[in-house]
Amino acid sequence: MSVSPGPGDRYVVGVDYGTLSGRALVVRVGDGAELGTAVHDYRHGVMDSVLAVDGRALPADWALQDPQDYRDVLRHAVPAALAASGIDPRRVVGVGIDFTACTVLPTLADGTPLCELPELRTRPHAWVKLWKHHAAQPQADRINALAHARGEPWIGRYGGKISAEWQFAKGLQLLEEDPEVYHRAERWIEAADWIVWQLCGVETRNVCGAGYKGLYQDGRYPSRDYLAALHPGFADFVAKIDGPLAPLGARAGGLTARAAAWTGLPEGVTVAVGNVDAHVTAAAARALDPGRLVVIMGTSTCHMVNATELSEVAGMCGVVDGGISAGSWGYEAGQSAVGDIFGWYVAHAAPAGYASHEALTAAAAAQPVGAHGLVALDWWNGNRSPLVNHDLSGLIVGLTLATRPPDVYRALLESTAYGTRMIIEAYAEAGVPVDELIVAGGLTANALLMQIYADVTKRPLGIIGSAQGPALGSAIHAAVAAGAYPDVPAASAAMGRVDRDVYRPDPERARAYDALYAEYRRLHDHFGRGGDDVLLRLRAIRNAARRAVDHDPAG
Repeated sequence: MSVSPGPGDRYVVGVDYGTLSGRALVVRVGDGAELGTAVHDYRHGVMDSVLAVDGRALPADWALQDPQDYRDVLRHAVPAALAASGIDPRRVVGVGIDFTACTVLPTLADGTPLCELPELRTRPHAWVKLWKHHAAQPQADRINALAHARGEPWIGRYGGKISAEWQFAKGLQLLEEDPEVYHRAERWIEAADWIVWQLCGVETRNVCGAGYKGLYQDGRYPSRDYLAALHPGFADFVAKIDGPLAPLGARAGGLTARAAAWTGLPEGVTVAVGNVDAHVTAAAARALDPGRLVVIMGTSTCHMVNATELSEVAGMCGVVDGGISAGSWGYEAGQSAVGDIFGWYVAHAAPAGYASHEALTAAAAAQPVGAHGLVALDWWNGNRSPLVNHDLSGLIVGLTLATRPPDVYRALLESTAYGTRMIIEAYAEAGVPVDELIVAGGLTANALLMQIYADVTKRPLGIIGSAQGPALGSAIHAAVAAGAYPDVPAASAAMGRVDRDVYRPDPERARAYDALYAEYRRLHDHFGRGGDDVLLRLRAIRNAARRAVDHDPAG
């Protein structure tokens, strides 16, 4: 495939907003060739300990961001990617956006973020709440309990539990902890939709975010009566998120003059409806057919699969009609921490001599399955699926004085594979088939990890043929929005890429992992399903101790 621009070629730009940075990718419409890319790091990163504007301490489990960092990606990464590609920007026909989700912010009716109002700059609840803001777990617990008590029909579409990460839990936390900011918020919007609004001046809501993160099912949100029963002041919440929903691959509008100046693109260029980073990657990986589980592995992991039939899968993040591509039921599950766990160990726990992933991986790869005598629970950032409880925490069982850093590292790698197998088995038990894994994300570079996943899950594992899966997926949707293809599957077939069956399960190792996985399941159910709530009690003790320090005048 030639990656040189041609005189008659048309191009699209995909912009992928991650946890710490945004990436722009210039892609040729005809064949998906990637011609230029650039990354811009968020200046404020993740605010999880202090608010950047005044240094005030944030409570436990908070994670905030600055929306100006998102605009800066458009101002820096997009022009840099265009320059790197060597193309004429006038040949660009569309722009597509994806975002980590649920990342949500309160705004005025014109889209102005509340944190940019001078009088609200120092109010933490006025800022963007990143996907991994988990401080709304008490609100999520109440939302779930009331939904089951009332027999709300939508709760089954989310595996019986909604997440603390999602729009309604975060919105209820806002109301209860800062009612003034709640009432000032005229719109409560996913960051993907907000960025599209910034680009084309038109507010749109994408069906993916609304369905998976906003509880939109069968043409409606949860009822006003239900919301009022949660809190009388919450009855009007839907008014802050309601609006016409747009299908994935649709045109949201044209680039405004202001956004054209930011990006270096011509005014009026098509802007596609926003999307979620995990879901958009399925198109990039040519994985829209049923049975192909897309596993997007980075700081966390998302598991996406299409199916022809509707099923309710216990503990999953959700099932949405057209949530991945039109005409299929899209299923989502996830793990709240994967790469973050490995990074934590390297940065904070591994001693000198093992202070890199490469060194630990090389040593761990020399071990036979089970030689370390360890099993870990991969709950360093809670459990997204199937337990949907972000108050849970991680665990390593089997440590001795003979345990060495590579032993722990391999056990952590394996624990995340066990978590993925739990998800696959939950899908299968509900009648949603998973025949193969297609992995995307930065962790695909770790061959040991990929082979562990193939062995543990007993399924062939392919690798997406792009290092920029979400950005390529957004570019594919931009091509559809611009009219270059009739639908997303057609664009995916032409522009996506995947290397199938790169890793195959080894029967002997797979049998050895069955025994370890059985121990993982016992621990999983004991500590996660009520056998012993010690992890929850420890978190409560920790939170109480931190609050005491925060409120100590002498501190």
